[in-house]
Amino acid sequence: MSSLPSDSPPPPGPHGGDALAIARWLGVGPDDVIDLSASLNPEAPDVAAIVRERATSIGRYPDASRATAALAEAIGVDAGRVVLTNGGAEAIALVAGLEPVGSVEQPEFSLYERHLARVEVGAPRWRSNPGNPRGLLADPADTARVWDEAFWQLAAGTWTRGDDTAWRVGSLTKLWACPGLRIGYAIAPDERLADALRTRQPRWAVNSLGVATIEELVPRTDLTAWSAAIARRRNDLLSLVRRHGLVASETDACWILVEAVGLREVLLPHGVVVRDCTSFGMPTTSRVAVPDNRGFDRLAFALDEVFG
Repeated sequence: MSSLPSDSPPPPGPHGGDALAIARWLGVGPDDVIDLSASLNPEAPDVAAIVRERATSIGRYPDASRATAALAEAIGVDAGRVVLTNGGAEAIALVAGLEPVGSVEQPEFSLYERHLARVEVGAPRWRSNPGNPRGLLADPADTARVWDEAFWQLAAGTWTRGDDTAWRVGSLTKLWACPGLRIGYAIAPDERLADALRTRQPRWAVNSLGVATIEELVPRTDLTAWSAAIARRRNDLLSLVRRHGLVASETDACWILVEAVGLREVLLPHGVVVRDCTSFGMPTTSRVAVPDNRGFDRLAFALDEVFG
């Protein structure tokens, strides 16, 4: 990194993904920052190349029917029950409109409470699987009204756990490491509820590039291979941070948890961003995404510089 700015770094955002803000603070381009605050698939194909190939689709209004059918077939559900959304965040917001009262056990992803009209103990449960931030898969006997499977595929190597009578929401932008493209989905318990969800959704919520990318990427997706590779990378990451004297917890997800006060702040000058978990009520914990090879090397260098 070049000489550091004199002012304090930007505070962590509520959901991670802080690379742009940190790059501006450091005075470098966003590609010069390794953003491990966003837990994305390090095995994902080159989505940018696919987007470039499909760029002419922006001259047409999107038609999500073929992409919906392709995704539904891959998941193994009827296409009538699948609603493509503008990222997993829109899926959560839309489902909360139909299921406005729920229970949330902390620590948990904050968007559930943000969009629920009321949170009540004993109400139908909303939960992530694997849990975010704990990163552990739910017991097979556990139940919920809404399952957030944004990280399920990368943890378990399948499209869904099942839970056919519950709502399921997902984030394809996590799976394919393209958060700026904003593509997600909801699987309704039945077609009637899926239709009710569509009536709440703005028209053309998923753009033409997103639709075209789904059609291209579904057949290229190898969940079994990706989840196995992430497990190997996760073990390498655990070994790396533990070699530097840090306490790290194993997870089933595409991240690990590290107990180290101020870890984000000491890594930022080296162009590496990790997820401060204060917003989860875990101020001494950082969530560190499983990196690709380049990210691993940069993190290793930064840890050497900071911890020796």
